[in-house]
Amino acid sequence: MQTGISSTLPAQNLHVFQARRASFKCQRSPLSPLTKPHPSSQKPVSSASSTELTRQHLSNLEKLLQKTNQAEPEQVIKAPTNRSIETKGKGLLKGLNLSKICPETRTAEEMSPRYLNRLQRLLSKTMEYSPRNNLGSRWREYHGCNDWSGLLDPLDENLRREVVRYGEFVQAAYHGFHSNPAMSTDEAPLPRHVTLPDRSYKVTKSLYATSSVRLPKWVDDLAPDLGWMTQRSSWIGFVAVCEDRREIQRMGRKDIIIALRGTATCMEWAENFRAQLVQIPESDDPTQQVECGFLSLHKTPGVHVPSLAESVVEEVQRLIEMYKGETLSITITGHSLGAALSLLVADEISSCAPQVPPIAVFSFGGPRVGNKGFVERLNENNVKVLRIVNNQDLITRVPGVVIGKGSEQQPQKDQQEEQGNETFARVFNMLDNNNPWAYSHVGTELRVDTKMSPYLKPNADVACCHDLEAYLHLVDGFLSSNCPFRSNAKRSLVKLLQDQRSNVKQLYTHRALS
Repeated sequence: MQTGISSTLPAQNLHVFQARRASFKCQRSPLSPLTKPHPSSQKPVSSASSTELTRQHLSNLEKLLQKTNQAEPEQVIKAPTNRSIETKGKGLLKGLNLSKICPETRTAEEMSPRYLNRLQRLLSKTMEYSPRNNLGSRWREYHGCNDWSGLLDPLDENLRREVVRYGEFVQAAYHGFHSNPAMSTDEAPLPRHVTLPDRSYKVTKSLYATSSVRLPKWVDDLAPDLGWMTQRSSWIGFVAVCEDRREIQRMGRKDIIIALRGTATCMEWAENFRAQLVQIPESDDPTQQVECGFLSLHKTPGVHVPSLAESVVEEVQRLIEMYKGETLSITITGHSLGAALSLLVADEISSCAPQVPPIAVFSFGGPRVGNKGFVERLNENNVKVLRIVNNQDLITRVPGVVIGKGSEQQPQKDQQEEQGNETFARVFNMLDNNNPWAYSHVGTELRVDTKMSPYLKPNADVACCHDLEAYLHLVDGFLSSNCPFRSNAKRSLVKLLQDQRSNVKQLYTHRALS
């Protein structure tokens, strides 16, 4: 050993090292009061409370930091690189064992300078988007011509940005409704201004949905202040067209968007619960059926407004004729009830003209809409559907029989009981798949998970798991099934904190307040 040391140390420093080596012995750390002393130096110590130990720990910490600042003044003056600061700060934070002082802090990694800088950016009000690359000749692939094969796992960055962008159009539909929810019963509604997230698009048509359910007169007498909550017709979305030349060139075509919001009024809630299957009016096949309530909102005209189906068909036919000769696409997007109506709208316009442009549906948190006959009808009409589903969202499992796989974190059960549950699930799945009267989902699925977000509580409530902003947060962070949330997610957390503060981890709500 001496030969190895003498060969690596300068001769003038060798005698200093040997002198120190002779007096060296293993000692416990003077910083932590919880460290057990060496048996040879062990002395009787009076018991101290956890509060006193924490105070002593912090006092020792302060002394250590003061010594560090006095011993190394040159390192501060030299302005080291960001990487060296992050490495040094990360090592120091790891050595402080903050988890004992602050139990809510998961790891030292979450308190590193890099992580805190990124958290500060996500909590700011400035929006930063994923790259919007030129789709060019691949736009049909991103629009679902191959059912998004090879783009979902791992999630293609261009597709991620497009999905989030379509979700923001649905948010604009929500904002457009809540800014002025009431409708006059005496005259036709005036044109409505909608603030779009993308200035490349221009709204060309407002859409309305009407319920066929009529509330008894005594409801108005009992609660006359409900107002728009009990109105039968309501503004539910819009049609918009991309008119910016640069955006058209980037996307590879002129895009027509139909955005539909989710449930908002009492009449819409009443229609949601009318879950019996009924035949599609335009179909000669009695096995092609959809939910009664969704079909009612799609087909029922109002006193001063046409039905949703009639408005959409009329506007799409007009736009196809206006932009005849140009490359067009039709994108329908919606959340919750809007996701269900998106499928009915897609079915409606798929045969409204001799040459209909490619149709794709991007639905968020959508329920089941029809049976297998309806699914086959959409496939025959070449309607492409991408369903974005949160694993904890109950709305995506209704109507129909819900067969859950259970949580992997639950304790193991008796083997005989597990086999019985598997047999039970297989029987119901067989009935659900082979029964023409049972509900079925449509299209390709992109599944995200609330539990994979480092910002949301793993036990987030039902409302959070179904919230549209939570969906966009999860999609923006999703990378692949092996890495469900990417470390460089770019979507701001401001709106998520505003809408779901009680479901965001306390560490981040405190950080946002500070």
